[in-house]
Amino acid sequence: MAKSRLIGLDIGTSMVRAAELERNGRSGRMTLVKYAERALPPGAVVDAAVVAESTVTDAIKEMWKEAKFSSKDVVMGVGSSRTAVREVELPLLPMDELRQSLPYQVQDMLPMPVDEALLDFVPGTTVAGEVGTQVRGLLVAATKAGVNANVDAAEKAGLRPTVVDLNALVLLRAARGVDPSTKIVGCVDIGGGMTTVTVTERGVPRVVRVIPTGGQDVTNAIAKRLKIPVSEAEALKRRPASEHAAVPGGEMVKEAIDEVISTLVDAVRNTFVYYQSSNPGTAIEMVVLTGGGALLTGFAQTLANRSRLSVTFGNPLDGITVDPKAEGRITAPVAMAVVVGLAQEVAA
Repeated sequence: MAKSRLIGLDIGTSMVRAAELERNGRSGRMTLVKYAERALPPGAVVDAAVVAESTVTDAIKEMWKEAKFSSKDVVMGVGSSRTAVREVELPLLPMDELRQSLPYQVQDMLPMPVDEALLDFVPGTTVAGEVGTQVRGLLVAATKAGVNANVDAAEKAGLRPTVVDLNALVLLRAARGVDPSTKIVGCVDIGGGMTTVTVTERGVPRVVRVIPTGGQDVTNAIAKRLKIPVSEAEALKRRPASEHAAVPGGEMVKEAIDEVISTLVDAVRNTFVYYQSSNPGTAIEMVVLTGGGALLTGFAQTLANRSRLSVTFGNPLDGITVDPKAEGRITAPVAMAVVVGLAQEVAA
């Protein structure tokens, strides 16, 4: 059988990434054949939407030139604090018909006018309803303006977005090393500007929440406390905790980090509590962390202590062969969960 390839494009708050996966049709084995990433300046992307189009477009062009991706067709992700995701029950219909009927069936459930939203539905299980069999699943409503801004930036760079997927669901593909089909798993992806929390019950997504706090908030907190430029604060944030005491203002750096982490951990924990209170008799069995912010000093331990759950780091590249040329461009595998998951949309 022939090999298939797909390219994922992830436009984040502080970084844009692209990954090309090849799947062997006979063995099913996947290989990361090409990869590139570019840092973005503060303000280029706000709440997952491109603001400085030319900056993001130039970064994408540079990546395609550097890594020489085999195609300009890409799968993109969407997910901001304005993306509404909620569990609903809808009439059991063929999926094409169900998706076409969404604007009429869910307009009263949306936090935005239906004509300003892009809608999708992720089916889960069937249940008996008062008017017949219903399908329970996740309703996804994203703002057209935010999605279109990212798609436009990709198109201005010469790319052809073929699919736009929800980042929260993409993360499930990249939580490799964990079999979500047999467990109740909490996936927590900490990006630069937001944190995405997804709870799946034996492979079926049940809760999705986007928290508008991420690694950039730690940087900003350090800059504010020490009254220093953001670039200097970013460098301090990345230092090991053991080195903080050796730098001027080290105690304030620690306090700033701890304050943001504490607030974020509480928000993540509240999401887990909401799931368990809405589903009596169930319990989250483990938590998988991804995203560049997952490496924030103390976050994993604090979350484990307050939630009393087993917390582990996800490895999006677990079980994937990495071409040496791509490997040389990778800076943090744990931060690649979204882009690798996007590249698995069709390649898988």
